[in-house]
Amino acid sequence: MTAKSFPFSDLIRKQTSVFPALADADVILERRDAENLVLSRSERFEAKETALRLLARTIAIIAKSNRSLAEEVFEEELPWLKWLPDTGRAEAAAELLDQLIAGADTGLFTPFARDLVAWQHTAEIYAQPELAHRLAGPFDPSDFSEVSRPGRAE
Repeated sequence: MTAKSFPFSDLIRKQTSVFPALADADVILERRDAENLVLSRSERFEAKETALRLLARTIAIIAKSNRSLAEEVFEEELPWLKWLPDTGRAEAAAELLDQLIAGADTGLFTPFARDLVAWQHTAEIYAQPELAHRLAGPFDPSDFSEVSRPGRAE
């Protein structure tokens, strides 16, 4: 099942085109000045929530009895982890696993999603040795200049 996208204005102007699309797919409402919204039938939403919590709790149970296996699974499922140095790879897998376990317990998966994106971007930097080297420093203090706080008049 793939989601179907509509401009947000279609929800107001052409409801007859948006709501029927919900019969067999979620709907992404695209907004120009804000984050997109997703419409879903409650049965489909609840099924996804239930499945996600079950999967996360299953991984949490595996992690409690065999933490290294859970981290290995993470490393296999997230192939970009290979771009991180060995210590970073272990740290990323452990941190992501901790966030997933916390999400399974609370139903709040936003911190996991945020960390997942952050670690992926870090791995992408390590995949570019020249960029990783430049970002690792050392830095010449003369290259820096003071900047004003955003929103403050100069």
